[in-house]
Amino acid sequence: MTRSFRDLVLGLLAAVAIAVALWQLVATTAGLDIARTRVGPTPVTVYRLAGGPPAPVVVIAHGFAGSQQLMQPFAVTLARNGYVAVTFDFLGHGRNAEKLGGDITRVSGTTNFLVDEVGRVAAFARTLAGGDGRLAVLGHSMASDIIVRAAQADPGIAAVVAVSMFSPAVTADSPKNLLVVVGDWERRLKEEALRAVGLSFGDAVQPGVTYGRFSDGTARRAAFSPSVEHIAVLYSPASSREALAWLDGVFARKDSGYVDDRGAWIGLLILGIVLLAKPLAGLLPRVSETPRGAGLPWRRLWPVAVVPAVLTPLLLWKAPTSFLPVLVGDYLAVHFATYGLLTAAMLVLVKRWSFRDAAKQRTRNPYADAGVMDSGLADLRSAPRNDGSTRRDARSPAAFLLATALVTAYAIGALGGAIDWFVTSFVPVGPRWLLVLALAAGTLPYFLADEWATRGPGTGRGAYAATKALFLLSLAAAVALNLRALFFLILIVPVILAFFVVYGLFSRWAYHRTGHPWVGALANALGFAWAIAVTFPLLVR
Repeated sequence: MTRSFRDLVLGLLAAVAIAVALWQLVATTAGLDIARTRVGPTPVTVYRLAGGPPAPVVVIAHGFAGSQQLMQPFAVTLARNGYVAVTFDFLGHGRNAEKLGGDITRVSGTTNFLVDEVGRVAAFARTLAGGDGRLAVLGHSMASDIIVRAAQADPGIAAVVAVSMFSPAVTADSPKNLLVVVGDWERRLKEEALRAVGLSFGDAVQPGVTYGRFSDGTARRAAFSPSVEHIAVLYSPASSREALAWLDGVFARKDSGYVDDRGAWIGLLILGIVLLAKPLAGLLPRVSETPRGAGLPWRRLWPVAVVPAVLTPLLLWKAPTSFLPVLVGDYLAVHFATYGLLTAAMLVLVKRWSFRDAAKQRTRNPYADAGVMDSGLADLRSAPRNDGSTRRDARSPAAFLLATALVTAYAIGALGGAIDWFVTSFVPVGPRWLLVLALAAGTLPYFLADEWATRGPGTGRGAYAATKALFLLSLAAAVALNLRALFFLILIVPVILAFFVVYGLFSRWAYHRTGHPWVGALANALGFAWAIAVTFPLLVR
């Protein structure tokens, strides 16, 4: 079986996977009327059953660094069962270009701004034509505390569904009709859920048991969704089922039984898009006839890989972390840039050491071949011809630019489009466009240096994965050295790891076709800058 035939088969399978996944995901909203609007600067989406009778309205709030797309499973489940579901983007999140003010570490700061925003969205929700005047709220993670406080300030809110909740505001008698849903892998939040229920009914409370009465607002329940953690709890059918059953109990309704179960289809869609990149890479123009890159074996690669990982967090220990209006994005940009510059410096040093070693070798053996460095840093500009002569390696700037543009467009457009549609907001708005450029100034040095260091003939096995692992370890060291300022970096490490894997595959396949590591490097640099710029909240500095 030839490589081209294997790529054709893989491309067909990937296309089928994408088509099936899209079919299933689009079908989840069948029969729904979905309208988008704004409440002041706040983007709002209203889900309701087309032609359905008036029903209770549920305001649904996402967590920190999230967006309303993350809450689609709850919104669709509730709307398909006759409720009016209202999702929105908090200040500084998603498509909300209004910066988030206040101190994010104090209740008297940012929390008050967010509680007020929930109040404004709730007031809007009460005016919806499809609502019957009754109102509940649902929120995840950070928003669980926000909706608890909003419900305590608004007696008209009949129920609270708090997902992955941590809220010191919960008391023995407020909020009314509280359901706490937690992923079974969230050990500490499971303890918090039982504590919240136990405030009213004692320490012996059990998960999966409803205490109190809906009629007088005293009902409470802790429910654990099996085999999920802090993000997957949003996509667990068990979570949506618990929320639906709770609200049906509060409002004395009978549901249709539909529960959104999109998690596997989103996974299939992303997998299809990633795998389709491999056969598509075969269509890229050839940039270099000979593979470019440092080509370092491990005995020369290890200082290039290790020194930046050790020095970067030490050099940036006291670096400022508040010069860009996006949380920890400024530090990430500086970390990427410093790491990349140190990697480039080590590449230069290793090259000098290689020349020095080669000179010593020639001194000992004048007949030694000095044309190719043992380190792999040989001048690859001359490539052998079939007739035994050499010619300058054919590298077209136009081919390089075209290949880079195509890989970047696929990484951001195809993959990012799927993320934006079904996972979380991935489109920059307002000042986020400039942030993409500012962050790219940091990611470019890193990816240009790292891709060059880990590509080329003779490169040590596993070099690419090793340098990414060392980068993540350097971030962990930076957080440990400055936990107060960089605590929120912990939230993005899993995202960075996922992008390293996916964009690393794109880079690998692009390199095998084009022969130049900087095609993938530029695509990765812009892709990472884009992802960071759209993920973390915009803050008033």
